[in-house]
Amino acid sequence: MKNKNLNISERIQAPTPKWFRNLRTIGLTLAAIGGALLASPVALPAGLLSVAGYLVLGGGIVSAVSQTAVQNEEEPAQAGQAAEAK
Repeated sequence: MKNKNLNISERIQAPTPKWFRNLRTIGLTLAAIGGALLASPVALPAGLLSVAGYLVLGGGIVSAVSQTAVQNEEEPAQAGQAAEAK
């Protein structure tokens, strides 16, 4: 397994598994919704603004962690072998 010794910039540029790409998109969406609520020009209740702040924080963390997930180089070979075994 060659992926263990990657630095952070190499991990971000490496291929990301499909599950983590979907999770990253969900995180970015949550962060965008929270940002839109925080930047809204109308007065919103304090509780809603608090939730919006947590959405931005949580969405940013989920997106950042998902982006650093790296696809294992051995996965495609193992999937092909499993299909041949059946």
